[in-house]
Amino acid sequence: MSSFYHDPTTACRTQSTCHEGDIAWNHASEVLSMDENLENDIEKTETPSENHQEPCEGMLFESEEAARTFYDEYATRVGFITRVLSSRKSERDGSVISRGLGCRGDSEHHNNKKNTMNMIQKMNKKSREICTAMILVKREKPGNWVVRKFVKEHNHPLCVSVSKKRATFDEKDKRIQELSGELRVKKRLSALYREQLLALMKDVDDHNEHLSSKVQVVRNNLKKLEARIV
Repeated sequence: MSSFYHDPTTACRTQSTCHEGDIAWNHASEVLSMDENLENDIEKTETPSENHQEPCEGMLFESEEAARTFYDEYATRVGFITRVLSSRKSERDGSVISRGLGCRGDSEHHNNKKNTMNMIQKMNKKSREICTAMILVKREKPGNWVVRKFVKEHNHPLCVSVSKKRATFDEKDKRIQELSGELRVKKRLSALYREQLLALMKDVDDHNEHLSSKVQVVRNNLKKLEARIV
């Protein structure tokens, strides 16, 4: 009779191995899903400036800083220097709710120090016209800034040399931003991996403790059964 006896502990160990494998697979799937979400977050945070677009009314930005960076990069490509035209703050908390950015109108003189006298003479002319090229962005709600007005035309020649002069700086700054973003993502991934690993270890420990108690019960039952058979 004992030769045909089926050992329940073997089945328990098999079920334990399968269960632990399921736990590990579930946690691995969760980590992979989080990795995909992080990659999607990176893609979503790409600003319109990366596509070298031209400003237009209705364009959305995540923040006032993003809108200003976009307009600065646009100005660099076109060939003029920007300045702050206006700012409006909330009466409730004092935060900026609108920002107007425009062209300085004399960007051609900033690229030739030998032309200082001409710049002074032009600035002293009472009839000097102010360039009307500008962009106005307003905060509709947190995390949503909209371009409400955009004037493209300039009343003075544009200086392509401005773009060449700032190209190296812009490339370095962009690279620094990219590396900073990658570093933030790596830190988030590291924290997620650590959290998932600790959770997995805790689940395995809890399961082993529960399994040990079950195995002990089975052993006690086997001893009782063997005693009855004898």
